[in-house]
Amino acid sequence: MRTWISPADPLLQYMGRIDRSQAEAPGFCYAGSQVRLGFTGDKLAVTVRNTRFYNRIQLGYWLDGREGVLDLADTPEPQRLEIPVLQSRPLHRLILFKRQDATHYFRLLGFELAEGACACPLPPLPDRRIECYGDSVSAGAICEAYEAVGQTDPPEKCDGTADNAWYSFSMQTARLLEAQIHNIAQGGVALLDHTGYYHDGQIGMESVYDKLCYIPEADTGVTSWDFSAYTPQVVILAFGQNDHHIGDRDNILLTGQRRTVWKKRYLELLEDLMHRYPRAVFILTLTVLQHDADFERVLDEVQEAAGSDRVLRYRFRRTGTGTPGHPRVPEQAEMASELTQFILSLGDQIWA
Repeated sequence: MRTWISPADPLLQYMGRIDRSQAEAPGFCYAGSQVRLGFTGDKLAVTVRNTRFYNRIQLGYWLDGREGVLDLADTPEPQRLEIPVLQSRPLHRLILFKRQDATHYFRLLGFELAEGACACPLPPLPDRRIECYGDSVSAGAICEAYEAVGQTDPPEKCDGTADNAWYSFSMQTARLLEAQIHNIAQGGVALLDHTGYYHDGQIGMESVYDKLCYIPEADTGVTSWDFSAYTPQVVILAFGQNDHHIGDRDNILLTGQRRTVWKKRYLELLEDLMHRYPRAVFILTLTVLQHDADFERVLDEVQEAAGSDRVLRYRFRRTGTGTPGHPRVPEQAEMASELTQFILSLGDQIWA
């Protein structure tokens, strides 16, 4: 009989905003959220219960340094997925992660190992901690359309299979800095509710940033996040790309009263996070995905209005001009390299 590893096993490691209120079936909502397992033996399978909302759904994993993809069927029933163990070694290491954003929501039901095998301790997660609030770029949307670097998104790659949060600039930056990350990223999200694209433009970052689950259709509904569960030293705010879209209208700039309201709400969100994380530094940025330069100026104004040396402004070398389509893996790596150098320039004291 094979060995069963419960999701509640203390040897498992979790990273990301993951709903663990049901210890035997934790819920994964955010792109890039992950579970890590060290184990012995030559067999491995995972059982999940998935809820699909749109697109083709895949889970990602790394096993002994090799990347893999697991296709999920469109069924609410539990699915057992074999993960091939290709190397013979005394200890294997697995990272199972959510490649996509709110295209789906899944619960981990457990792992199955070879008969006589067991879970093993892993090195502790890093003391450095990052949090990123972002949109589809931070979620790694369509980043694996390698043939379309610097180009618009190929329609045939917009089915979800080219999405991979692992290669988003936010998660690459965390790995370069040897830091944990909570990646609070959702494709199409704008700052304000009733703007942007997410959930037919009804749900904005103002209704996402403080949630454990922000997907109304999830089995728990929308739930609140306990900020005391994770305290980052570096917080990246990387949204604003989708805020030009309201209803069925595009290319709307933030002018007049609209600009005043937007900046006020951005500052309220920022100030709330600064209160919750009183020692963290905050980096306000946009990405290399094309956008009107005025959105950069608005962020300049927000930083000035914040009036704090903990609030920093960062512009990528090609911000707003790098590509008309979603950044592909090389472009995400470009951003990660630049942002990593900027964070390193702040000195080691930010991690204290």
